[in-house]
Amino acid sequence: MTTPVIIASERGEVGLSAGIAVLRAGGSALDAVEAAVRAAEANEADHYVGVGGLPNLLGEVELDASIMDGATRRAGAVAAVTGFPHPISIARAVCDRLPQHVLLVGAGAERFADEVGIPRGPVLTEEARRLWREGLTAEGLALAREIQGEGEAAYRRAMSGLLAAMGTPDGPWGTVNVIALDAAGNLAAGVSTSGYPWKYPGRVGDSAVIGAGNYCDNRVGAAACTGRGELAIRAGTARSVLLGLAGGLDPARACAAALRDAAELPDEYRAPLQALCLAPDGRHGGASTRAGSTYSVQTADDDTYRIEERLRI
Repeated sequence: MTTPVIIASERGEVGLSAGIAVLRAGGSALDAVEAAVRAAEANEADHYVGVGGLPNLLGEVELDASIMDGATRRAGAVAAVTGFPHPISIARAVCDRLPQHVLLVGAGAERFADEVGIPRGPVLTEEARRLWREGLTAEGLALAREIQGEGEAAYRRAMSGLLAAMGTPDGPWGTVNVIALDAAGNLAAGVSTSGYPWKYPGRVGDSAVIGAGNYCDNRVGAAACTGRGELAIRAGTARSVLLGLAGGLDPARACAAALRDAAELPDEYRAPLQALCLAPDGRHGGASTRAGSTYSVQTADDDTYRIEERLRI
């Protein structure tokens, strides 16, 4: 029997108690990941995932998510979904009930969610609307530059120009990763996000792209990414982490090697990128291009989660 373990990116710790409860009861890694991510999606204080996520340029919250099973390498993903608080559950339904596909987007994903009985619900909160309005002000740009660097400020300036061209509607980005290992030795990984605030409508980042923001294989391990999704897509970062793991690197160094590869890509909107990894033997680690980045971990034997530092590249 394997000792169950679950890890999460920053802000994903809110779901670890739900995930570890599933694992302690003998549940699957897939069930644990879905339960943990749903808790993060329901957290209105998190403005980068699920309910309370920051809107796109038109003031509409579009959500992306994916989930992957390490035993079969089956996956489900959805992107640009509106009006559903829990895109991770739609992604899980794609994986389980629509195995001829992997990724559904927009109206098609919403139609499928209605067909399988996943509830609709509000996702835009007043707090998120306020942050969206203030984020492109001079003060918001200065704060973005201070916290996330010039690339983030440049991104916001570019989106501000597009917003002005579109007309103002009436009305710190990030993603949540959760990876679990169950008692049967199976891995699963889940990712959920509202994507970049002020993104162009229909923009899809790495969270819904298998191999970029999420990859899981029982034979090697599981990995997921947060941050500058366009870089993770271009570099295939989640899959790259597993290539490093298969080549003999430990989880943290495998993440670091994948991030260094992505860092070589030219990008005038460069912003922090992070990776997280869990191996089949329970070893785990993460890396980040940003100093002070962490992740959380809890085993079935732990009373609560603990915070671990990521390797800085």
